[in-house]
Amino acid sequence: MNRLAHETSPYLLQHADNPVDWWPWSAEAFEEARRRNVPVLLSVGYSSCHWCHVMAHESFEDEATAGFLNEQFVSVKVDREERPDVDAVYMEAVQAATGQGGWPMTVFLTPDAEPFYFGTYFPPAPRHGMPSFRQILEGVRTAWAERREEVTEVAGKIARDLAGRELAFDGTGTPGEEELAQALLGLTREYDPQRGGFGGAPKFPPSMVIEFLLRHHARTGSEGALQMARDTAERMARGGIYDQLGGGFARYSVDRDWVVPHFEKMLYDNALLCRVYAHLWRTTGSELARRVALETADFMVRELRTGEGGFASALDADSDDGSGRQVEGAHYVWTPAQLAEALGPEDAELAAQYFGVTEEGTFEHGSSVLQLPQQEGVFDARRIESIRRRLLERRAERPAPGRDDKVVAAWNGLAVAALAETGAYFDRPDLVEAALSAADLLVRLHLDEHARLVRTSRDGRAGAHAGVLEDYADVAEGFLALASVTGEGVWLEFAGLLLDQVLTRFSDDGALYDTAVDAEQLLRRPQDPTDNATPSGWTAAAGALLSYAAGTGSARHREAAEGALGVVKALGPRAPRFIGWGLAVAEALLDGPREVAVVGPAPDDPATRDLHRTALLGTAPGAVVAVGTPGSGELPLLADRELVDGAPAAYVCRHFTCDAPTTDPERLRRELSG
Repeated sequence: MNRLAHETSPYLLQHADNPVDWWPWSAEAFEEARRRNVPVLLSVGYSSCHWCHVMAHESFEDEATAGFLNEQFVSVKVDREERPDVDAVYMEAVQAATGQGGWPMTVFLTPDAEPFYFGTYFPPAPRHGMPSFRQILEGVRTAWAERREEVTEVAGKIARDLAGRELAFDGTGTPGEEELAQALLGLTREYDPQRGGFGGAPKFPPSMVIEFLLRHHARTGSEGALQMARDTAERMARGGIYDQLGGGFARYSVDRDWVVPHFEKMLYDNALLCRVYAHLWRTTGSELARRVALETADFMVRELRTGEGGFASALDADSDDGSGRQVEGAHYVWTPAQLAEALGPEDAELAAQYFGVTEEGTFEHGSSVLQLPQQEGVFDARRIESIRRRLLERRAERPAPGRDDKVVAAWNGLAVAALAETGAYFDRPDLVEAALSAADLLVRLHLDEHARLVRTSRDGRAGAHAGVLEDYADVAEGFLALASVTGEGVWLEFAGLLLDQVLTRFSDDGALYDTAVDAEQLLRRPQDPTDNATPSGWTAAAGALLSYAAGTGSARHREAAEGALGVVKALGPRAPRFIGWGLAVAEALLDGPREVAVVGPAPDDPATRDLHRTALLGTAPGAVVAVGTPGSGELPLLADRELVDGAPAAYVCRHFTCDAPTTDPERLRRELSG
């Protein structure tokens, strides 16, 4: 047992029994390297990473390799989901040195934490032009022993280069019509009209870009934007990247056609996609979008919810194939023979046709990933539903993928927003309750008396690492969505506390940083405004600040949001795929965003509920909704709002101008249609 046994990260705990004498990231680890005069091996990964498991089995569980590491290095293991700041700093170095990155990330450092040699996965024996991990270790050991001056000079140069990479930010104003039109044009050029999505393989679900496209359509009426959003969403929902039996999305598709996924399921992907499919339904009324939004919400609650009410980070890509071997996708794929065993010959034949299961297979070893290929003919819906149910029951008998059950604050914030809105749209109070439970956990366990967040918790125990910008911004986003759905002002208050932390500890002259000014000092202070798998902390903060300003009238928060959006003005036209959430926030800014106050005699009054639901279903980009009784003081937007002739009423304001109040849901719908 090494030093990882008492960590909260499931990824670190997976390595607690390795013969490698692992240290967690800590000052003590580097002190030990200094004392022994040896370099540091930094190994970064996460629990649902397939190749992290492979390298662990091949190298870190190997006694000979472990013995060499223990003798010649101090070995430090980091969960990138727990310490995104450490991951970001050294991943930037890996990408600069090698032109690519990924996990597992393998970096060799001096005892001063300066990197000098980089890589990702290394095999146990040379293959495909890659040296073996043991060769790398011996080469680094020799260089450290015989060319120390050269190594430290290189490390110092790399460290200075990293420290000098602070983003040049001149706050040149907010993005306008021209920049958003250029961003749309750029997306059109990269769009795949045959398959949906953007670019080639591998294809990642572009949830934030779809949100931008929906908002752009709502504001401008652009049919091209809506078509790209709708067609991409449909292709993904019909593909193997979507779990056709249990709901929920895999991390990405290895091919251009969305057929074969990388099977890990991440909370953040599913939260973002649940919300965007709900918004697609809100725009188009698509039954497919409705089904996928609800199935994805149900997947999150069923398979990711923890005993404390939060949501676990991920399900692993690998699972036992029944023979004791961990195999990628084993839980999800089917052969014709397996269909016949589960369903009988006639239904198996129908299932194979309906889900695209072939004798040759679409995956490995003759197995197929279930999808919904475009095909002619009409299928009996009740028979298909029976087949789906029986296959899901049979699949439940297979060994389940491992679950990383740590609760990450940022990703739970995204889940709160998605579940609150989906529950409100589709009259599913159980989903709103799930959102409330997760929000309550974040307040009880992650938020201290000074309104500072810890990033992770597990089994009701808070982790040791401070929250980063995305934690504050995404949790605030979730709380703001809850305030709109429930009418409970406490969630707006909590969002304000978090956003004040953003302004005082993460901001500097309009620029935002991923870590607080008083956080642990690394080689550089991470700062990345681009949206990748999740909204960047920068753009998420801009969105939450803008919504909070609309809900409270705070000029300070609006000015901060506008300042932060200057980076979208610069990056939107040049790299729209990688600033999707920033573009979506810019659409809200251009539209107002609109402020909607709904007042009624009681929360359960049917006419009040009708107006409130109509307001939530408005497609105007980023509209902020408040509901309550006149004079309640619960939410600032309700101040001085009265009933109209004794009837519930809705007030819509935009750009400091308010329309006359209305008691008519249809008129309200028209006012909020973008």
